[in-house]
Amino acid sequence: MNEQRRAQRKPVSGVVLVENSLNGASLGRVGNISHGGVMLIAPRRLRENALFQISFALPGADNRTHTLEIGVHEQWTSAAITPGQFWIGMRIIDISDADQAVLDAWLKQPEYATR
Repeated sequence: MNEQRRAQRKPVSGVVLVENSLNGASLGRVGNISHGGVMLIAPRRLRENALFQISFALPGADNRTHTLEIGVHEQWTSAAITPGQFWIGMRIIDISDADQAVLDAWLKQPEYATR
């Protein structure tokens, strides 16, 4: 299979929980992330083609944890290999300059992608 992607995705080992910033509900966890999107591993389907304001924490190059607030648009959902889980592709549509800088720094540091 030859996959064409706009930006290289970094897998996230460990658990990076994602929540809905508007109501605090847990949405799942980050599976992988790129400059322009997030793949969520979730216990349920989310509304198709919906917009979400999400937050999750990433370790920064300064050894501090940074909570990112990101506006995303659901692009696709697929049943995961594990029963009862779903892979959800989300495109980043709104992110502050400060959060984008944290994300870009995290993406450049391979040691953070394997924690």
